Amino acid sequence: MITISTSDIQHLASLSSLALTDDETDGLRQDLENIIGYIEQLGELDVSGVEPTYQVTGLSNVWREDEVQAGIPVEKLLDLAPEKQNNQVKVPQVL
Repeated sequence: MITISTSDIQHLASLSSLALTDDETDGLRQDLENIIGYIEQLGELDVSGVEPTYQVTGLSNVWREDEVQAGIPVEKLLDLAPEKQNNQVKVPQVL
C-alpha cells in the first residue's frame, strides 16, 4: 500500500492555493491513501475476458459534411457593430 506523507498533502494544498489545518491535512492524507488502496484493489481484478465498454447508451455519432450555408452578409453585420475599421469590427484593446 502506498503511504502519502503530510508534506505531500501540504505541497498539493499549496499548489491548489488551499490553506489546510493539521486535522484537515491528516484527514485528506487518510482519504487519499484509502482511494489509492481501492484503486490498487481494482488493479488486481482479472478482466481478461471482459470486453471494454465504450458506450452504454447506444448513441452513436452522426457525421455530416461541412457545407457553407448562406448567412448574413458581412456588410449587414458590420452595420450592427458600434465601430468598424478596414472591413472589421473594432474592439477595445484587451492587453
